[in-house]
Amino acid sequence: MHIILLHNRDHELLQDDPGREAREDVVRVAAALSEALTRGDTVAEPLAVEGDRLDFVDTLRRRQPDLVVNLCESLAADSRGEMAVPCLLDALGMAYTGSSALSLGLALHKPKAKEVLSARGVSTPAFRVVERLEDALAVDLPWPLIVKPAREDASVGVTGDSVVYERSALVRACEAVLRNFHQPALVEQFIPGREIYVPLLGNQPRRALPLTEIHFGRSFEDRPNIVSYSAKWEEGSDEYRDTPAGPCQVDAALEARCVQVALEAFAALDCQDYGRVDLRVSPEGVPYVIDINPNCDLHPSAGFARAAAAAGMDYPALAARLVEVASERAHGHPSHRRKGPGAPRRADSKDRNLLAAGG
Repeated sequence: MHIILLHNRDHELLQDDPGREAREDVVRVAAALSEALTRGDTVAEPLAVEGDRLDFVDTLRRRQPDLVVNLCESLAADSRGEMAVPCLLDALGMAYTGSSALSLGLALHKPKAKEVLSARGVSTPAFRVVERLEDALAVDLPWPLIVKPAREDASVGVTGDSVVYERSALVRACEAVLRNFHQPALVEQFIPGREIYVPLLGNQPRRALPLTEIHFGRSFEDRPNIVSYSAKWEEGSDEYRDTPAGPCQVDAALEARCVQVALEAFAALDCQDYGRVDLRVSPEGVPYVIDINPNCDLHPSAGFARAAAAAGMDYPALAARLVEVASERAHGHPSHRRKGPGAPRRADSKDRNLLAAGG
């Protein structure tokens, strides 16, 4: 089996890139998966998408892999380009891992994702969108609030100042997003409580891997418990040290509620194969969806791989399972695919019979 690991390599394009660490991490993920998957008669080779160049399309057409592991999270250091890659793969008639362009685009556009969730009855914090600074004066949500870029992931743009308790702080936080990220600010009602992640794997059925929780340490005693960009990526920071992800100790009823909400959110955006749904659980025990991460981080030390390990699946086994899940969805078996443009599209993922299985 010939697998190509398609990934962006654009972390050096911008001098002041607030998401540089996240973009750089994708290169390491590709290397780790290549090592995990290359064994026996399977060869998995990384292929970098350099900046905004699309010559990788010709390379894929020439090499005709059995499967593309899609790790691309941006094009030319712009996260909005993430959804272009599955579109190109669909046009080539190539099977690939992870979610479609529509799902990736919805998940990245947080306000649209929240509109879909709300329409489907999935609990998510109330929100407003600030496109101009004067819009911040009209926000009418209960305090406290949290402000983040409307079209970023990996906690990009989230800092200790993102949680605000009064109007002037809200205006400052929105101004920082508008100035630094050149996109609207998403203003959400801040949900105090526990932060729990639900990793999901598979399609028919889809099941939850063991839940994980962020355990906030001493440096968070006098400030909001949030996973900022520093907490996620800056290893030398106090925030990084004091936000370890560990096993989630919950009773069976709360676990079932968390898994059900995560499955509903994943299905609402028509995500597929694998991903993670981030929840805030209020003191009353209500899980609220704060983020949906299709094609989530697959680094061996990241939360998804750790959850798989807790379920008894080491990294090579997880990598193999991801390939299997995508192949089953796309065409039953890699050898059944007709190569080149005009090959049958991967199976439609709508109207799935989703089965919830916790733990």
